[in-house]
Amino acid sequence: MTASRLERLLPWACLLSAGVLFASELMTIFELTPRGAEPLDDVLARDQHGNAMFVIAGFAIILTIIAVWTGSRPAALGVAVMGVIALLIFLIVDLPDAGQVGTLDDARQSFIDAEAVPQGGFWLEMLGALGLALSGGALATMSSEQLESLRGKFFRRGTPKPKAEANS
Repeated sequence: MTASRLERLLPWACLLSAGVLFASELMTIFELTPRGAEPLDDVLARDQHGNAMFVIAGFAIILTIIAVWTGSRPAALGVAVMGVIALLIFLIVDLPDAGQVGTLDDARQSFIDAEAVPQGGFWLEMLGALGLALSGGALATMSSEQLESLRGKFFRRGTPKPKAEANS
C-alpha cells in the first residue's frame, strides 16, 4: 500500500507544528501595556507555563518519527495526544489572559493598570498547538501499513525482493 502525495505531507505537518510550538516557547507571549502608553513589561511563554511546550514539542517530534519508522499506531495516537494537551494549555492558561486589564506594580510608579496584549509567541503557540492537534489526529487515523508507507523508498526496512520471472 502506497501513500498519496497528501498523506506523505502529514508527518512533515506534525514536525513543523511541533517546531512552531517549540519556537513559541522562546518568545514573548504578552506585553503589559497601560492605556495610551508604551509597554512596561513582557511575559515570556516559558514563564507562563514553565517550559511545558518544549516537552510537548519534543515528545511530538520523537513520537512522529517512531510512528512513521515503525508503523506504530500508539505512537501516532501519542502525537495527537500531545497536540490536544498543547491546545488545552493554550485554551486554559493563555487565552483567558489575552486582553485582560490588571494592576501592575511598577517600581517607577505605584499600581498601574495594564492590558495583556498578545504578541508573536501567543499566535505561534496557537498555530502550533492547533496544527499539532489536527495533523496528529489525522496521523492517528492511519493504519500501520499506511504509516510505514510514509517512510519513503530510501528508508524501507530489509532488501527488496527480486521480481519473479514470467515463464515464456
